[in-house]
Amino acid sequence: MSSGTPPAGAIPPILLVGCGRMGSAMLAGWRDQGLAPSVAVDPAPGAASLAGPDLTVVPGANAIPPGFTPAAVVFAIKPQNATDTLPRFARFAGRPVFLSIMAGRRIAGMRPLLGERAALVRAMPNTPASVRQGVSVTHAAPGVDAAQRALCDRLLTAVGAVAWVEDEALLDAVTAVSGSGPAYVFLLAELMEQAALEHGIPPDLARLLARQTVAGSGALLAASADESAALRRAVTSPGGTTERALDVLMHEAAWPAAVRTAIAAAVARSRELAG
Repeated sequence: MSSGTPPAGAIPPILLVGCGRMGSAMLAGWRDQGLAPSVAVDPAPGAASLAGPDLTVVPGANAIPPGFTPAAVVFAIKPQNATDTLPRFARFAGRPVFLSIMAGRRIAGMRPLLGERAALVRAMPNTPASVRQGVSVTHAAPGVDAAQRALCDRLLTAVGAVAWVEDEALLDAVTAVSGSGPAYVFLLAELMEQAALEHGIPPDLARLLARQTVAGSGALLAASADESAALRRAVTSPGGTTERALDVLMHEAAWPAAVRTAIAAAVARSRELAG
């Protein structure tokens, strides 16, 4: 397979390793912008459904079409699989940039698996990428040139906002806050729905109230220039129902302690995954 000349303005040929939830979300974002003929590697039977004129799907690295030259190799696999998977793509080192979205896997741990010539970028996106509302925090290793950095930026902005950091160690905390963060929000919606049911609200209405309140509040937060604390205070009338509820949630032993403890646990796990 030859990548040929990509259409004007298209994202250049990509080798996507892993077509799970995040890999598929990124692929959809790239396709929205136009994607030059690319290759995805995933042994799962369902991955074949992603194939099209712009994408060849193969089950393993040994099935990548001869002559295919990607501009970037994107690792969208579980971090626990990195040791076995990454060396299969080391032959590409020195040409494309390697973009990893694996949680916890540090550049120092990936370089021996890919070789000293590998240009490495780490990013931590989150699942709202599937609706182009994600946020990715990104770190480039020494040796990544401006063009490679710009390509990684384009690949990630296709699914949301991007921020770059010079200190790779920050990605552990980023993983705990934004990478895992959607699950915290979904849990809030889940608990609100359960509480509504306990107070006699019918199931369909309980779900509507919980989901739309969380989604609408997020949209308001995104649209407002105010601090989140200011938006909270604007909803809280003195002596009202919201104030009474927040007296419970904001007690030092409640949400403040729980959120700090939860994020600290996620940071610790991210560091453990680094090996």
